Amino acid sequence: MAKADFVAAFEGVYEHSAWVAEQAFDNGLGAGADTADGLSRIMAAIVDASPTAERLKLLRAHPDLAGKLALAGGLTEESKSEQAKSGLDQCSPEEFEKFQTLNAAYTAKFGFPFILAVSGYQRLEILSVFESRQRNNPEQEFTEALAQVHRIAMLRIADLMT
Repeated sequence: MAKADFVAAFEGVYEHSAWVAEQAFDNGLGAGADTADGLSRIMAAIVDASPTAERLKLLRAHPDLAGKLALAGGLTEESKSEQAKSGLDQCSPEEFEKFQTLNAAYTAKFGFPFILAVSGYQRLEILSVFESRQRNNPEQEFTEALAQVHRIAMLRIADLMT
């Protein structure tokens, strides 16, 4: 596969961060890249080896869950689909307000949006996880947010490769 084709296929795996797919291709993909798990590990290693500022930029590229961007239709297709499968597009006004309050408090505390691989969760479960993770310290939450980003990427790669 040519680099342009590879990047076009996998640039959305890490939200608004085509650099991960570009670097994966440039590093040489090897035999491990022919499975979703293998490609996921390759791309995660690139992110994990990147400078802290670049990882923070990656976290900040993610949208708020059930946020105003979703209401305005500004989510990537991947995020829109993932949030809809968890019912985040069907929040009651009270639930929506709760998400807005949590989003604002979380971003103020940690400097990036709350990130959760929402696959397998419904919106009330997501609210519970959201409230729980507010108690983390910044280092814990940075690590957890990156783990969630990697899980999202793995799920997206699996979808693309099936």
